[in-house]
Amino acid sequence: MSGAVSPVAASQRPRIVLVVAVAENGVIGQGGKLPWRLKSEMRHFRDVTWGKPVVVGRKTFESFARKPLPGRTNIVVTRDPRLTIAGALVTTSVAAALDAARGDALRRGVDEISVVGGADIYAQTIADADRLVVTRVKLQPAGDTTFPPIDPKVWREVEHTDHAAGPGDEAAYSIHVYERLLPT
Repeated sequence: MSGAVSPVAASQRPRIVLVVAVAENGVIGQGGKLPWRLKSEMRHFRDVTWGKPVVVGRKTFESFARKPLPGRTNIVVTRDPRLTIAGALVTTSVAAALDAARGDALRRGVDEISVVGGADIYAQTIADADRLVVTRVKLQPAGDTTFPPIDPKVWREVEHTDHAAGPGDEAAYSIHVYERLLPT
């Protein structure tokens, strides 16, 4: 993916896109961190989310070294109404985060909102998502956080690319793009 941002008409609803890396056993995290190192997949993540609002849970945000991702509006969901984060918008619900992200997408002229984790945020948004960008990591690590199964009655794979492990990668991986079969 080029990372190019598509213009969006003010009347269109930005698509909600879940962006996730998942091991073969469904694991997405261990102890608040990714249980693998995939430098080239991180470039893919940057390209897919660049220039777009990103919705992220507080724990996952903290795994970013507690710094907002550059080139994106970071919208952090937390249960703590007093939390403030320099360079990020903080909300106390997924609904408020998505409302803020829609407004930001319209201001930026982009047609997508990226939801980037963690597990609870994915669980709360998958029913409203329009698209999934799933990196399948060719590992089976131990983990305490998983991604829900992708229901083939709801999702259709529209793109698939395989990637060999490159420099700085612990494993090979594939990228799968799914579109919702029925509108949300």
